[in-house]
Amino acid sequence: MSGCPHTSATAATAAGAPLVLDGTARDLHGEATALRALGAAPATVLPGGIPARTITDPGLARRLLSSSRVSKDAHRHWPEWIEGRVPADWELVTWVAVRNALSAYGDEHRRLRKALGPGFTHRRVKAFAEPITAITTQLLDDLAATALAEPGGEVDLRDRFAWILPLQVANLLLGVPEQLHDGFRKHIGSLFDTSLTPEAAASEAAAVYGLLNDLVTLKSATPGDDVTSDLIASHRTGDLTEQELLDSLLLLIGAGHETTVNLIGSLVINLLNNPEQLAALTSGSAEWTDAIEESLRHQAPIATIIPRFAVEDFTDEETDESFRAGEMIAVNYAAINRDPGTHGEDAHEFDITRETRGDHMAFGHGVHYCLGAPLARLEVSIALPALFARFPELAPAYGPEGPAPLPSIISNGPLTLPVRLGRPAEAPAD
Repeated sequence: MSGCPHTSATAATAAGAPLVLDGTARDLHGEATALRALGAAPATVLPGGIPARTITDPGLARRLLSSSRVSKDAHRHWPEWIEGRVPADWELVTWVAVRNALSAYGDEHRRLRKALGPGFTHRRVKAFAEPITAITTQLLDDLAATALAEPGGEVDLRDRFAWILPLQVANLLLGVPEQLHDGFRKHIGSLFDTSLTPEAAASEAAAVYGLLNDLVTLKSATPGDDVTSDLIASHRTGDLTEQELLDSLLLLIGAGHETTVNLIGSLVINLLNNPEQLAALTSGSAEWTDAIEESLRHQAPIATIIPRFAVEDFTDEETDESFRAGEMIAVNYAAINRDPGTHGEDAHEFDITRETRGDHMAFGHGVHYCLGAPLARLEVSIALPALFARFPELAPAYGPEGPAPLPSIISNGPLTLPVRLGRPAEAPAD
């Protein structure tokens, strides 16, 4: 299974053979276009040789994501997993083995999601505006010092800004002690890398779980007003098992962080590539909220999400697509959010004035809609205006083909973001 070769998105599907998804994601949107051409739910092969139906049609996606006939629980609804036919070294095994709200179904999902809810109330999210502003200011100050010391030099804005801000916010949300920051920064992104060998994937997963165990140990000894302490309290009262505790933390620090990193990186690229739209935003003649929504549509931070499973045999009446009980289903947001039927023939273009900019599923749909969406939007709404105000001469240092993409069918964003900062403006007064 793990030796299944990766093939290009442009490879023809001979005699109706499934399209083998490219785990290195060298041409993610080309692959999405090829998938749309094959239908609403074409047969595909995931990295590691696992077959799946990949959803490309927005209407079908919404119906499936809100249907009780579709589950995310491999432990109950994926026969290959239940019967032990999935190799333990499958590259994506963490995505099906976890026990948290992302992978649960029915009452179990409601129970696990309820445990996370207090961390994302409107009041708690709103309270993050001040620390997000402070973190952003410090990161921009650090970049300004670099710009003054090395005029005209290149920096990796992903490494220095887009990656750090969401991770520091996640650390605040979860109460992660300082001594664990570097470890999470080093390992957490690996969970989305679908180009890793099975051995490397297992090693990285073990490192992440080691950090999560350290976090629980430290926060058990010194609880605080944070989500980790809340979840530990739920574990002590018997509302969460130990595995559910660890996997809930994994969901929050992993998926929540990755989405925002990719949104920041992609939005910066979209604006640098469209200077007239950037000028409209910085002059105040356009709204940053519109730019954020269009970037979420144009470059879905999570390109393909797995897994889902058909609970029973059924047929979608509108598309006539039939699904077999136990069949794996992947949802390709990269394809869905550029659907020409919804967004027009120019759906591949970035346009903050697009009337359908908010009609996307970048944060999912239905009962699994992302709890952290308001926090992600808040982070970007603070960070991006501040970035371009501080660095009005910010310019790309990448070629016309753009920065290299992340090697992932799941996570969609730049692997690096080389830019020239130019002369920094004065920092705003407190």
